Amino acid sequence: MFRSRSKDGQASATQVTEPEPTRRDPEAPKGRPTPKRSESESQRREIARMPANRREAAKRDREAKRRAMNRQREALASGDERYLPARDKGRVRRFVRDFVDSRWSVAEFFLPIAICILAMSLVPSMQVRNISLLLWLFVIVMIMLDSISTSVRLRKALRARFEDEPTKGATRYALMRTLQMRRMRLPKPQVDRGDEI
Repeated sequence: MFRSRSKDGQASATQVTEPEPTRRDPEAPKGRPTPKRSESESQRREIARMPANRREAAKRDREAKRRAMNRQREALASGDERYLPARDKGRVRRFVRDFVDSRWSVAEFFLPIAICILAMSLVPSMQVRNISLLLWLFVIVMIMLDSISTSVRLRKALRARFEDEPTKGATRYALMRTLQMRRMRLPKPQVDRGDEI
């Protein structure tokens, strides 16, 4: 009853408990598609191109950022939609830019007018200073009226053209663009003044 088992009994017990390795049928699918040669080669190249240390990785990141910035700068000059910043992308933003660039606005002349008014305020004559203050008031009122008129016309045009697309922030984008002088606007204007949009 308490005697030890024989070696044959132990061997048979171990044979029963060990699972047999299952072999995959050669005809059965392997569960994933075979990668194309070009894909496997590109993966191998990526592994070979991995940076050796942190300094090299940082250098590669800087170069990639520099290339992206150059691409973005060229896109801002040419109007290429693919590489524009996120705030300038899309059909709505393109329409807003063309809408603003095809019209004259008072706000775009704010900077030269402000310089003239500042020069007038430095003149010792009291009459010239009073004229400069009145001119400040006149320019601010004109910019406000022009901005209200532009935003009303733009909203109407956006509702007519882009019923299903979101136009949130388009009016603010347009008003910020009117504050810039035409030659300093980015992306560069793609239409002439007076063109039909």
